[in-house]
Amino acid sequence: MRSSNPVFSRRGFSRDNGYAGFNAQQPQAGGPAVGASPYATGNPYADGATNPYATNPYAPQDVQTGAPQQARGNVMTIDDVVSRTAMTLGTVVLTAVLSWLLLPVDPANLGKSYGIAIGAALVALVLSLVQSFKRTPSPALILGYAAFEGVFLGVISAAVSTYIADGVVIQAVLGTMAVFAGVLVAYKMGWIRVNRRFTGFVIAAAMGFMLLMVANLLFAVFAGGDGLGFRSGGLGILFGVIGIILGACFLALDFKQVEDGITYGAPREEAWLAAFGLTMTLVWIYLEMLRLLSILQGDD
Repeated sequence: MRSSNPVFSRRGFSRDNGYAGFNAQQPQAGGPAVGASPYATGNPYADGATNPYATNPYAPQDVQTGAPQQARGNVMTIDDVVSRTAMTLGTVVLTAVLSWLLLPVDPANLGKSYGIAIGAALVALVLSLVQSFKRTPSPALILGYAAFEGVFLGVISAAVSTYIADGVVIQAVLGTMAVFAGVLVAYKMGWIRVNRRFTGFVIAAAMGFMLLMVANLLFAVFAGGDGLGFRSGGLGILFGVIGIILGACFLALDFKQVEDGITYGAPREEAWLAAFGLTMTLVWIYLEMLRLLSILQGDD
């Protein structure tokens, strides 16, 4: 069953011959239904009988079967994914740098800056939810999410760099890049096999991880202190490592989505969804990396 949580659900994943594939949009009013399993059928891009983008009467005909095929100018390419991802991540970086420079984190202004950061995070969450339940990608929503997420990351990063350890932000960025490069190499070499079991395990583990983090936050709010201790000390380090590993697994799912979208002729606009998923995953990894390094620096 597809998760209703946009962090866990990647519109487009289906199971075709044991692998995660790129699923077609379902014609349901109001967005995707939680009960509609994307794993019930094969990959809709795999053949002309089920591919909704292969029935365009104006598309060129297949010379062997006579089935209409989608014009190559309208399909997603790796260049589309790279350019959209660069735009989305560039927006995150730009707004993060601006918020770092324009929102001071000195003790006199820390409360105000934190308030703006929390507000930006909530707006980013709302925009991501709206996009996740839309049947088509909206570049405005995706770039808006990236902009507000950047504000949040900029303030948090500035505070960590100021009050915990100078240079930890650069280390977190380099660590995130290293995870991305490592997973990409492992995926291309075939060391990571994205199949049904892998996808189900990652989603279940991520949901359990998030539930534990929410429980820890609630205990911290109502009982004070560090809650259940999942955000500091030895447990904090352990869960930081687990969070980074889960982020790496989601990267593998994102790479599979991109690969299947290109293979089965997804429309070019779907490149925005690929960029959206990659950006959310990289933000996850960066935050977990920043938290882990902060704990390690704080214990020194």
